[in-house]
Amino acid sequence: MMKTTLRAYDLLRQVRSKSPVVHHLTNWVTIYDCAQIVKTLGASPVMAHAPEEVADMTRIASALVLNIGTLTVEFVEAMKTAAAAANQKGIPVILDVCGAGATGLRDRKVAELLDQVKINIIKGNASEIARVSGQNIRTKGVDSTEIGADLAAVAQRLAVGRQATVVITGEVDIVAGDGKTYHVQNGNALMTRVVGTGCMAASVIGAFAAIEPDFPLAAAGALACYGIAAELAAAHSRGPASFKTALFDCLYNLDKPTVERMQRVEFNSLTPKLRTGAVASTKGPRGKSRS
Repeated sequence: MMKTTLRAYDLLRQVRSKSPVVHHLTNWVTIYDCAQIVKTLGASPVMAHAPEEVADMTRIASALVLNIGTLTVEFVEAMKTAAAAANQKGIPVILDVCGAGATGLRDRKVAELLDQVKINIIKGNASEIARVSGQNIRTKGVDSTEIGADLAAVAQRLAVGRQATVVITGEVDIVAGDGKTYHVQNGNALMTRVVGTGCMAASVIGAFAAIEPDFPLAAAGALACYGIAAELAAAHSRGPASFKTALFDCLYNLDKPTVERMQRVEFNSLTPKLRTGAVASTKGPRGKSRS
């Protein structure tokens, strides 16, 4: 594992200049915040859920973000319709497996989405991703529970098995895919005290994936910028409410010198053996999730 200098700010600059449309079928609890974080980045959010229009809306988008936080059976059917349209167009689909491992319904619907449409980026906290990867883990509502596993290896195996990029958010964010693993160490503990920071992370990833076809790089760059903004926000916040407001402002005002000075990312290029699904030997960090 080696430290690397991502071109995270360059990706952020492209989001700002290209203003991609990011379509969401997302969590009703955090829908406003997801729209606002995308708008703050300089991209264009749309939140169309009606099954009669999700395909049409997806066809004008550059990325699709799905979040099962407030799922219903009918809502997941609309997600499948939107994802099929995204697959046909060739734009990235990001799935936030929010609450996977909490109920049987969530587990079944995540499996259906992964089996029936192409998901390019699978995102969740440690226990959610462990559950999706097949481990006998239970999630505490939408908050992560500790798991006795090498998280980097869990992410790598799921990435190989689903031919997708896998993101585990936590104290250290892990991004695995295409034979690469990133450990993004930016962020602040106040993120765990604000509802929606995990959902917003998926939206930020969606905006970056809309302009960068290397999805592991896009996800790592997105999380680095998001985490740096959180560190800056925490420096002059008094608690969760002021932190949340400052998070939007700090992300909006991020500049190149700040990103390049503050980003803390480690990178590993996997051996061919690992790419075929062998267990990684490098211990991955375990951290609290962003709820």
